[in-house]
Amino acid sequence: MEKLIHYVPQDLKLPGFVPYSSQSHIVGVYGLSSCLVVLFMWILSGFVPKISKTDRVLMCWWIFTGLTHMVLEGYFVFTPDFYKKTTPVYLAEVWKEYSKGDSRYVGRDAGVVSVEGITAVLEGPACLLAVYAIAAKKSYRHVLQIAICLGQLYGTAVYFITAILEGDNFAASPFYYYAYYVFANHFWVWIPTVIVIHCWKKICAAVKIYEQKTKTN
Repeated sequence: MEKLIHYVPQDLKLPGFVPYSSQSHIVGVYGLSSCLVVLFMWILSGFVPKISKTDRVLMCWWIFTGLTHMVLEGYFVFTPDFYKKTTPVYLAEVWKEYSKGDSRYVGRDAGVVSVEGITAVLEGPACLLAVYAIAAKKSYRHVLQIAICLGQLYGTAVYFITAILEGDNFAASPFYYYAYYVFANHFWVWIPTVIVIHCWKKICAAVKIYEQKTKTN
């Protein structure tokens, strides 16, 4: 089948490629579903006794990013022929669209598949565990969040660094480069960084209180 969408590099072969759904439909459904998930968690977290607004926001972030890792990225990892789907499979259309910003996805780049696989299988469930840990006020909740954030930061760093080392030339146009490759991924740089700082302060404060109590005893 003739390749209907321009990808970089130009010699990228996509046998059996099936064209996209509309961008507005793909982005709109993802945006609406994400908002509904966050809204649901915000309302649900309101029933947790004595919980701060910060923890409620964190629960919203972790449910959103956890489902994104498991459902969206998990589909990519375990469906290598997603670009051949002829039936209207929404998740396949998402990755066809995102590949305009980074054609390594439709080309099944080994580095990208590895990073996404680890993210979907390990970090996704860990994010959902973080939601529970915060709601239940588990003692390990801050350590868990730091561990997840470090994994996200490491994965994002590998994602960008490998692209740079390979030429950073995988977008169909500057618009898709900045809209998908840069903008869609920058949240997993600054948000995990902020959470690490927040949890680090909480752990340090708890250790300080513990040491003070130990000295008095």
